[in-house]
Amino acid sequence: MEKNSVKAYMEYSEEKFTKRIIYKKGETTAFVLNFLPNQTLPTHKHPGTEVYLYVLTGSGTIIIDGTETAVSEADLIHVQSEEEMAFKNTGSEPVSLYVVLSKIPSELYAKNI
Repeated sequence: MEKNSVKAYMEYSEEKFTKRIIYKKGETTAFVLNFLPNQTLPTHKHPGTEVYLYVLTGSGTIIIDGTETAVSEADLIHVQSEEEMAFKNTGSEPVSLYVVLSKIPSELYAKNI
């Protein structure tokens, strides 16, 4: 067993958003993304990987394949491997997202392409 506190990974920077890795075990990675107001995560994909986000604090806008959706504390978001995603802290408070990247086994991913 390994126990951590998410609060220990909620670190913010005036320069840009921060990423603090909590676990990297096999094909799965868990981390916290931290945003001050107006900070953004650029548009990107995670091919072959499912992305699960949990909004720990604050509010903002997640953009999936160009569609903007408001999110706030306690929201859960699932992003499929071929979807483009971005995020912006559109609120006035810091935002922290707990993120889990789960790699799709290559034989299953190849069938879905």
